[in-house]
Amino acid sequence: MAKIEVNGLTLDYELIGEEGAPPLVLTPGGRYARDTAGVPELGAELAKGGFRVLLWDRPGCGASDIAFTAASESVMNCEALVGLIKALDLKDVRLAGGSAGSRVTLMAAARMPESVRKVAIWWISGGPVGLAGLAWFYCGDQIAAASKGGMEAVVELPSWADQIARNPKIRDILLAQDPDEFIETMQQWGKAFAYRDDTPVPGMTASDFARLTMPVLTFRSGKSDMAHTRRTSEWTHEMLPHSRLVEPPWREDEWNYVSTFPMDLANRRGRFERWPLLSTMLLDFFRD
Repeated sequence: MAKIEVNGLTLDYELIGEEGAPPLVLTPGGRYARDTAGVPELGAELAKGGFRVLLWDRPGCGASDIAFTAASESVMNCEALVGLIKALDLKDVRLAGGSAGSRVTLMAAARMPESVRKVAIWWISGGPVGLAGLAWFYCGDQIAAASKGGMEAVVELPSWADQIARNPKIRDILLAQDPDEFIETMQQWGKAFAYRDDTPVPGMTASDFARLTMPVLTFRSGKSDMAHTRRTSEWTHEMLPHSRLVEPPWREDEWNYVSTFPMDLANRRGRFERWPLLSTMLLDFFRD
């Protein structure tokens, strides 16, 4: 475990695997920390397979700091990832991510394509209703709380409990925000999730996709997954110059299935706990 300052934010991260091994960055979804059940377990399998794996807490997740100056939360996170890779002097990296992690992975790769060797993505959030749900999940309850009780109400939201417990500075950062300015920022961040007919992934344009000329492994989403629709995964594959669309190594209704799991860090339970099932396919893809 280590900390480093990137773009004025202190980020919490961990590198596992042999020093000098090819670097691979694993990014989870939601606002979940890097030690969420399934994430370090997958990281360990990838490290065992010969990679130097970077696990990191995105801004506003786990023990990392947060700010509200970026155009969107996804932009803040992808720019943090680009900065972190540069600060750690990682070269020729492989990037892997699921759910919000897939979006951050794609956006970061589009900002530094010359530094990215291969990309793997799964559970790509999309669709009109799915993206509307993200706008509420990430921004709606923040706006509701701030409008009713100011920033004092925001820091009491369950969505910040884990981050504040890990990094008490998060509470101070939130309380320092002007409520009206915070609400306006959340409106803008929510707007960034708006569905568009010209791109499957908010924050990615056609020219962004065109820059991703490296090999990409795109896992098809389940037909019943309304958060990460099947069409979103297929459309993303179609937008990428060198993507290979593959079936994931789990149930067709995987997202609905794992959404019933308890989020229990101590007992290693949660929505990502079956991510280690990806290890064989990821290793086969990422190895040269």
